[in-house]
Amino acid sequence: MSPVPHLATALTGPLHELESRILAAQPQIEHWFRSQWHAHATPFYGSVDLRNSGFKLAPVDMNLFPGGHNNLNPEFLPLAVQAAQSAVDKVCPEARSILLIPENHTRNTFYLQNVATLVHIFEQAGLKVRLGSLNPEITEPTELVTANGDTLTLEPLERRGNRVALADGFNPCVLLLNNDLSAGIPDMLKNLEQTLLPPLHAGWAVRRKTHHFEAYNRVSDEFARLISIDPWTINPYFASCGGLDFHARTGEEQLAETVSQMLDKIRRKYREYGIDNDPFVIVKADAGTYGMGVMSVKSPDEVIGLNRKARNKMSVVKEGLEVSEVIVQEGVYTFETVNEAVAEPVVYMMDRYVIGGFYRVHTGRGIDENLNAPGMHFVPLSFETPCLPDRKGLPDCAPNRFYAYGVISRLALLASALELEATDPDAE
Repeated sequence: MSPVPHLATALTGPLHELESRILAAQPQIEHWFRSQWHAHATPFYGSVDLRNSGFKLAPVDMNLFPGGHNNLNPEFLPLAVQAAQSAVDKVCPEARSILLIPENHTRNTFYLQNVATLVHIFEQAGLKVRLGSLNPEITEPTELVTANGDTLTLEPLERRGNRVALADGFNPCVLLLNNDLSAGIPDMLKNLEQTLLPPLHAGWAVRRKTHHFEAYNRVSDEFARLISIDPWTINPYFASCGGLDFHARTGEEQLAETVSQMLDKIRRKYREYGIDNDPFVIVKADAGTYGMGVMSVKSPDEVIGLNRKARNKMSVVKEGLEVSEVIVQEGVYTFETVNEAVAEPVVYMMDRYVIGGFYRVHTGRGIDENLNAPGMHFVPLSFETPCLPDRKGLPDCAPNRFYAYGVISRLALLASALELEATDPDAE
């Protein structure tokens, strides 16, 4: 059985030379992925934001603590259950239970629904699941209600020697983080003998988007040679820029120069491919998530003399962290729509398998803007039966388009594996 399901959602879009190449090379691609997963440890789970502009299909963000499992199509829960069993078997084959550590924001009922969905997936995989919280406000078992009325019980974590447990002695061999550690690495989780997934250095206290895309450069170059394409068609250019203080306007000129160089580089590619659109870049915090600290820029002048509202928006991300480093990333247009609203696919993976996805849709945003913003909504990708792509069908027919999405998403997952290897503090 293929790890990538059919997509039944009706899609329209430009016929893709890239999709044709991916489809024609499907056996080589799957063999190549198998060899890569023999050589590199798969991240436990992840989600990838993709953008499809017709001339380019590329990942623009990779989340190692995905928080939207509630937006997946529930009919395809078996894919997630199978992947969860595979992922847990790798790290602790005798595991009977798992301690799930969610984010601290207990008031976001949609996030809590994501937690409830994860609990359901692991219970279906044959594991007992309890929820342990790092939130100092959780001092006793606390019942919370999710967006659709499910209830969850959060319990305070306790440190016992080199293990983390709950008050009644619940002390499993696997701890699963669904907390991206934006606020830093808590002492509670340091130097444990239990298996902690993902590892601490996958959290935003350590991780940087530029490290991920450096790894993705290597992966996409090798993949491009495999199927004879220009790596640019699946890889956004990027550069890093540090030493910034948006409140004090320190580093503005350096940022403007980085933006200018990036726009020139994209412009040359657009000329090579005869693309009429104006190039743009996305400036975003090098660490962090939730679409915070992000701006879309078409001219270097736009980052000089930002007004107070824009400076406030760019200077702080989740958990109030100050932004001093940004990634300046090639902007990839999205030419996909759902009910005439701008949309981008988000693909979810567990172990090395695609388990589903959804469209992030925003009625108030344009084709060159960040869609991860207040006002967005989600449309689950609806699947037919899980099976191989239709190699006799057109490249942009539904199952084949989703197969291409799954391939590019797995490239980003592989890049995360390389990124985590390179930043592992315990590696020799």
